[in-house]
Formats: sequence, structure tokens, C-alpha cells
Amino acid sequence: MKIPKTVLWLLLVAIVAGMAYGAILIRRGISTKDEPSSLEMALARAARNLAIPSSAKNEKNPFAATAENITVGREHFADHCATCHANDGSGQTEMGPNFYPKVPDMRLAQTQSLTDGEIFYIINNGVRLTGMPGWGGSHGADAAWKLVLFVKHLPQLSAEEKKDMERFNPKSADDHDDHGGDHHEEGGHHHH
Repeated sequence: MKIPKTVLWLLLVAIVAGMAYGAILIRRGISTKDEPSSLEMALARAARNLAIPSSAKNEKNPFAATAENITVGREHFADHCATCHANDGSGQTEMGPNFYPKVPDMRLAQTQSLTDGEIFYIINNGVRLTGMPGWGGSHGADAAWKLVLFVKHLPQLSAEEKKDMERFNPKSADDHDDHGGDHHEEGGHHHH
């Protein structure tokens, strides 16, 4: 089978363009302070979407979105996820903006349009080449599914819910010294 010359030329142009783009990226440095380009973001989302098996995308949450299940997910999120993602899911924390790519605002369509199965898969397996670790096994499936419920609830998070989450946020040694209490004694929670 002979490959048409136009296909070969297009392939050559794509390779040269890719190399030029790579050279530009390398020349500007590897700082995490930069914003990823639109092309990088599109490629990263496409890679993430392709990496999630269709069987995982179609998984249904075994837990109903009841107030109790969302509360369990909210408390777990505050204790384990808010350090990077913020209580409100905005990613506006001390660490969030310093990742590359930046921690996403989970209230927006890029996260909210994902299926429950996709979010569950990301919680359990993480996302390569980002700061998102895979938590599979350390949180348990029930906790991860309830986290999914809370992530889907983030756009409707009330000021009262956000305020209540603060008591589950991990405390630093400075917080223990300043307030004389131990976070682990208060709520019995820990941070990974």
C-alpha cells in the first residue's frame, strides 16, 4: 500500500510543528507558575478522557444523593481533599495555584460534566502528570462514592456547609499550639 504524498507532507508538517512547539515550551522554562496553553489543556483533557475505560465511565454510584451521604462526603473532602482543592472546590488554596496544571475549579463544567464513574475512577487512580494522586484502596469504595456525591454537590454548596467544613480541615502544628487543642481529638480525623 502506497501512502499518498499529501499525507506524508501533512505528517512531516505536524512533526515539525510539534518539535517547534516543544522547543518553545522548553525555552520558556519549566516553572509551574505558568498557565498551561490552550493546546496543552485540550491535549491533557483528551488524554485523561481516553485513559478512563468506558466500563468505568458507565459505572453508577451505588449511593443516593441523600443529605446524610453528601454530609459524609463533605466531611471526608474537608479532611482529605480541601488542602489542594479548597472547601468550596475552587482550588484556591496555598498549594492549588502552584501545581502544573493548576488544581481545577471542580464547580465548573470540566468536572461537573464528568460521569459519576469518571470521578470515581479519578479519585481511585489519580491523574498522571498532575498532582492528583490515586487514592484507591486507602479510602475505600464507599468513601470514594460519597466523595463523588459531594463533588457533584459543590456548585450548590451553602455558606453554612462551607463554614462547617472548617472543623474537619487538617490542622498544622501551629494551629495546635495556638489553639491548645488537637484536631485528631476533636474530630477523630486524619489527613493523608
